Amino acid sequence: MISDEMGKQLHNRSTLGYQLTNKEKEQLEVWYAKLDAIESKLLGDNADSQITSANLPDQIEASLNQLTFVTQRIQQISSENDDLRQQISVLRQQLTARRSA
Repeated sequence: MISDEMGKQLHNRSTLGYQLTNKEKEQLEVWYAKLDAIESKLLGDNADSQITSANLPDQIEASLNQLTFVTQRIQQISSENDDLRQQISVLRQQLTARRSA
């Protein structure tokens, strides 16, 4: 079994178009299978048995509401960041003016 680091390196080389040896290809396939198994277990462990076709619309609506809230919060934070950047710019200009005076 190869390490995660080696798997990442082989994957990177493969995606960049480098030729892998047969042994490296086999190692990469084993690494992919290991990741698939981990992912499947995580998805299986986190599967929500409460979701059915009857309550799926409610689940979707709740998810959309949450997404809307998060999106609005991101927009608010982005606006606050823009304001802070502008204030920092003004303060830097004032500092530069004081230093050169």
